[in-house]
Amino acid sequence: MTYLPRVAAATEAEWPDLAVELDRWEEAGRKARLWWRDDDAAAPTPRLDRLLRLAGDVPLSLAVIPADAAASLATALIPFPQVAVLHHGWCHANRAASGKKSEYPAERHPVEIADELDEGRRRLRFVFGPRALPVFVPPWNRFAERFLPLLAEAGLTALSQQAPRKTPLPEGIAAIDVHLDVTDWRGDRGFVGIGPALGRLLAELRQRRDNWDDSAIGILTHHLVMDRATEDFIARLSETIARHPGACWLGAGDLLVAR
Repeated sequence: MTYLPRVAAATEAEWPDLAVELDRWEEAGRKARLWWRDDDAAAPTPRLDRLLRLAGDVPLSLAVIPADAAASLATALIPFPQVAVLHHGWCHANRAASGKKSEYPAERHPVEIADELDEGRRRLRFVFGPRALPVFVPPWNRFAERFLPLLAEAGLTALSQQAPRKTPLPEGIAAIDVHLDVTDWRGDRGFVGIGPALGRLLAELRQRRDNWDDSAIGILTHHLVMDRATEDFIARLSETIARHPGACWLGAGDLLVAR
């Protein structure tokens, strides 16, 4: 669970603004790249079914909780080859003694963390096979810096949190971050609104266009709390990006290959 990041969070925009921005990317002979991460999957549910129908042909990266990962989820994903599975903590439990929620606060023992990472990676590969990518998504997007070297030891090659990132990652670990969480966690857990969501997205797009930065922009959803307004926004965004020659959707696997 995250909030709108600091950069341009108060700026609002509308759909025509997005069209104009993507036109500028096309005029420059470039493509804006986006990817989609959805958190907290474990088993098939009606809400997950809605998410999969919403995604259609758009690549979707599903952050799955290893301890709760059901074989029935792997079966449910068979008709959706564009869905990748990411490693979402171990059991999505708050282990912080105080302060913000975290499954991986600094006070935990590194051996315990290493065991969880190893077991989580093993279980996801067993249940989902090659669909399970070596991308770690810590619950609440929090992972103590002292544990970063343990990722590579567990065979993980990327970390996905909420941008902006404060510290660099160790060599061999890629950052595949998300930039726009469309859920209003401070309010009713509904949609943050078209204005704020597009404002944040345009800020990321403009920053990359101005700086000739081709890094992908991550969109974050949580299907278990997704309301109709969020679905409508994601549906229109998906269609807009898929149809515009100045933009494209990528999967997490594409981002790993492009490192």
